[in-house]
Amino acid sequence: MKAIPTQLAGPLILEPQVFGDDRGFFLESWNEKTFKSVTGLPMRFVQDNHSRSACGVLRGLHFQRRIPQGKLVRVTSGSVWDVAVDIRVDSPSFGQYVACELSAANHRQLWIPPGFAHGFLVLSESADFLYKTTAYWMPEHERSLLWNDPAIGIQWPLDRLEGKQPRLAAKDASAQTLAELKQSGDLLCLNDSA
Repeated sequence: MKAIPTQLAGPLILEPQVFGDDRGFFLESWNEKTFKSVTGLPMRFVQDNHSRSACGVLRGLHFQRRIPQGKLVRVTSGSVWDVAVDIRVDSPSFGQYVACELSAANHRQLWIPPGFAHGFLVLSESADFLYKTTAYWMPEHERSLLWNDPAIGIQWPLDRLEGKQPRLAAKDASAQTLAELKQSGDLLCLNDSA
């Protein structure tokens, strides 16, 4: 496995070693020792999630205000544009984001540390999205950051969608901007995990 730094400290693109031939392929999607050796991070995951979404679905940008989750995400069918936004108010990269395409074809994974809002846009006919989390889902602490907040300026590849507009859940369509979340006290501090 190879770890590729992103423009922000923390998130990493991970490329597994893929063994393939005309019969198919094999890859190791998770190995605790390998992850630690390439990232320097000891990791314990407590929950695995799997979602399937249709083309144009945009999920996010989600985070937990209390007990934030780190996520190791990947796509096993189709392709998505994956985004992580630093929402730690005392971080030097507060309000900045990283984005990359994750697909069944490129086998890439993205490590998203606690303290980042996360979301993805489905670019293929459908996509199966898998992720491991470092903390349990706590719906009472879940929040949504507005996907098109102009203060962040995420460059979503909407031109790759037929309708040119994403399909959103009601909670994501009515999500708050970064400024609104900061004003309400719903954002994170670097050492805030209680």
